[in-house]
Amino acid sequence: MTAFGFRWYGPEDAVTLEHIRQIPPVTELVTSLYHIPAGALWPEEDIAARAARAAAAGLHFSVAEGLPVHESIKLGGPERERYIGQFVENLERLARHGVHTVCYNFMPLFGWIRTELEQPLPDGSATLAFHQAALERMNPERDVWTLPGWNFSTRQGEIRTLLGQYRALGEAGLWNNLRYFLQAVVPEAERLGIRLAIPPDDPPLPVFGLPRVVSTLEDLLRLTGAVDLPSNGVTLCTGSLGSSRANDVVKIADRLCAEGKIPFVHGRNVRWEGEEDFCESGHLTASGSLNMAAILAALHRRGFDGVIRADHGRMVWGERGRPGYGLYDRAMGVCYLAGLWEALCYSC
Repeated sequence: MTAFGFRWYGPEDAVTLEHIRQIPPVTELVTSLYHIPAGALWPEEDIAARAARAAAAGLHFSVAEGLPVHESIKLGGPERERYIGQFVENLERLARHGVHTVCYNFMPLFGWIRTELEQPLPDGSATLAFHQAALERMNPERDVWTLPGWNFSTRQGEIRTLLGQYRALGEAGLWNNLRYFLQAVVPEAERLGIRLAIPPDDPPLPVFGLPRVVSTLEDLLRLTGAVDLPSNGVTLCTGSLGSSRANDVVKIADRLCAEGKIPFVHGRNVRWEGEEDFCESGHLTASGSLNMAAILAALHRRGFDGVIRADHGRMVWGERGRPGYGLYDRAMGVCYLAGLWEALCYSC
């Protein structure tokens, strides 16, 4: 059964569980143990406490986003077996506390990249944006910077070394390491009843010379075919895929959902501003360059039965907070997505 969720960054988040519970369609809490570094075991008592806190607020902690993959796994380093074992142990602990979907990413170093965190829009709101010219002025080997949503435990002094290792590894090497990881982890997730959901590269184009292997429909089909089990799935991030004009997000949604490979959806719209430039618009179809109604119609037609959450929102009505993760616009966004879904259900 399709359900709607909302991402929460834990007790330090300015958006409270009480706020989230008051958003009409939301029943699922999408969260993680963000204070735990990548590769470390998640204390079971912390998972239990997070589930209990969600339940006390009338919500269900059903989606873990994200469970970080250590860089040693992505690079195929000598410690990857240990870190894969700890990833599987974390899956077991999450399964014992009712989590049935785990969103993880395999992007080198950076979970997602934007060059602007508060780009003003004509309506007075502010949003995230990506400009290629600004990216070319950024230097992660020199500059100290971060983005909301990163679980970034790598020390600044290690970045230069890791960048060099990933550039040498290349796309073929990164893909081989992702396939190795999937072959080890997906059967364990299947045993535990957990659906893994990898998001696409964000944005789906080369940044800082890092390899990209989850950017297109062909990439996603190769990934899901590498271990053809129901637990090997994809997070359909409409904005990540849709930030590339080459990606037909409706077609991608239709194809992957027909194969039962989409357990989790990030619903957001983007507005193209150039060949590779974009900003994150309001969620409505009319607000951006993606047909959100057609994307949800494809999911509905193919029997989607996972969790949908509204992804990054604008900052509206004077709200200040974590860029992309305020309350108001994401609340409006999830209500819009739920309204589309309800209309699709009643039109059949």
